[in-house]
Amino acid sequence: MDLPAHSLPGATAAPPFALYHPVRQTVPLVFASPHSGQDYPADFVAEARLSPLALRRSEDSFVDELFVAAPAHGAPLIAANFPRVWCDVNREPWELDPGMFDGPLPPWVNTTSPRVGAGLGTIPRIVATGEPVYRRRLSFAEAEARIRGYWEPYHAALGELIAGTRARFGFCLLVDCHSMPAHPAQAANPPDMVLGDAHGTACAPRATRLVEEALVGLGYRVRRNDPYAGGYVTRHYGRPRDGAHALQIEIARALYMDEGRIQRGPGFRDVVADMTALIAALSGSDWAFLRP
Repeated sequence: MDLPAHSLPGATAAPPFALYHPVRQTVPLVFASPHSGQDYPADFVAEARLSPLALRRSEDSFVDELFVAAPAHGAPLIAANFPRVWCDVNREPWELDPGMFDGPLPPWVNTTSPRVGAGLGTIPRIVATGEPVYRRRLSFAEAEARIRGYWEPYHAALGELIAGTRARFGFCLLVDCHSMPAHPAQAANPPDMVLGDAHGTACAPRATRLVEEALVGLGYRVRRNDPYAGGYVTRHYGRPRDGAHALQIEIARALYMDEGRIQRGPGFRDVVADMTALIAALSGSDWAFLRP
């Protein structure tokens, strides 16, 4: 299991994402890992204010590997190859901070969202630890190239997976897979997993409960929507009335990796085994209640 993301078995790697298809899709599930990409453009790294290690602080490192068993259980897995700090697909396509650019932005760009204000727009200004990424201001053309070349292809592929699943089964559950750093506010009783369903609006409560029960049964402390209720992907694709459900899962990094060194930790294999057990349990469940 200690394979880099681009070497996972069954991948049809084609930038900017990799697709892991089952021989035949047998379950109405799609798994996605939007923030585990590790392909950093060399010129981006060379120009950044931060070291290569510091640039990786925003990664959901190795999450795609945690869910590598999805295709063996009949579900596709899509994983971004590019890093979140380069282009964040869990944002609207045009959430951009005007202070990052050397000229005015088009009037249709969203420059006022809370994510932009926090420095974490589609092209992030900072990494997760709050340090600025860039030495210079970017041109809008640079941002547009990333959105057209990375954001749009990823979402086109994800949208096709969801549409194909709905066409085959009549409904779909997207499991959007992430990891979370240690959270100081929860130091006394930190959760192992956080399930985000946009407070019940992006996914049928029964589906969220089924995933929660499976994780609790594996021994994990699970919380819902606190502090992560789901980002753009969950809210955009989660349309239960149309038979499209989306659930975000956040896994505590301390369970499986060394956050300081960004390396797989001693618990990595155990978490892989547990996520494989989760996938098996979900694949064996009756999801007919998701039908609109």
